[in-house]
Amino acid sequence: MQQTVVRSAFRLRLMRRSVYSWMANTEGTQLMDVQHFQFEGHRFAYKSFGEGKRAVVLIHGLLFDQEMHGPLAQTLAAHGNRVVTVDMLGHGKSDAPLDHWDMQRYAYAVNALLEKLDIDEAVVGGTSLGANIALELSAYFPERVRGLILDMPALERAIIGGSAVFTPLMLAAKYMTPVAEAGSKVFKLVPKWGLPFAVGLLVDVLKREPKPTADVLQGIYFGRLAPPRMERMEIDVPTLVIGHKFDPVHPFQDAVELAEDMPDATFVEAKSVLELRIMPARLTKMIVDHVDYCWRPRAVKPKAPKRIGGKPAAKRSRKPRASAS
Repeated sequence: MQQTVVRSAFRLRLMRRSVYSWMANTEGTQLMDVQHFQFEGHRFAYKSFGEGKRAVVLIHGLLFDQEMHGPLAQTLAAHGNRVVTVDMLGHGKSDAPLDHWDMQRYAYAVNALLEKLDIDEAVVGGTSLGANIALELSAYFPERVRGLILDMPALERAIIGGSAVFTPLMLAAKYMTPVAEAGSKVFKLVPKWGLPFAVGLLVDVLKREPKPTADVLQGIYFGRLAPPRMERMEIDVPTLVIGHKFDPVHPFQDAVELAEDMPDATFVEAKSVLELRIMPARLTKMIVDHVDYCWRPRAVKPKAPKRIGGKPAAKRSRKPRASAS
């Protein structure tokens, strides 16, 4: 009995060592793949996965980095897509912002990335901050966007909840800098390998330096949070909207109404805020199918409605397409 226990423990140790070695090698490979581009004098980091004409751009959430979408990017690349993930300024391996960056400025940076990579058109997706940047890109550069993946968008109802959560973080990072720096140093000692994926993402957030965090959060208070409703109703591309309940920062009703307002939208309710990080199979399949749908040959659209009495014809309200869950 004792020998059996010893053998089992030894095998478990070998398995853990093999897994850690594989993860370390994988992390090293990913670091070698990091590339950079310049926009307004700042350096942005990005990674590319896969090849092909079907481009997909994935943008991370607030205070996270592009590793958030690493597994999804690899899955999409395996299905024949050219996928690009990017660190917004003040996140990940991109430069820390020297001034305030709002949603619109981030959208212009994503457009600059598309120009650098000679990508005329892409399916653009993002989580939270990334979802709002994708919406802004659609508003400012509609010709660039083949489709949208909007995970946890934060619209008008998010203003109160977002302020309640992020304002204390901003004040702590700005006015309690020694304490914040001490916490950052402590979490930098935590090794990322061996941690569950979602836990590793959280540790990365806790490792952040306080000044870039304060700058990023202050920048969000400048400019508009997202395109206003009338502009969102004009974004006529295939759109997958993912929302979940019980989150004041990303209100469920915001996601539902966004899908109702957009002419070609599908709404999917996530089981929780962590489903795409810890149990991704269901949502990942929907995203893969949605990207395939976006890249189908386009049908010729009918002409715009004629003006009646000097005013455009009223736009009909449409319900979102039902999800294929």
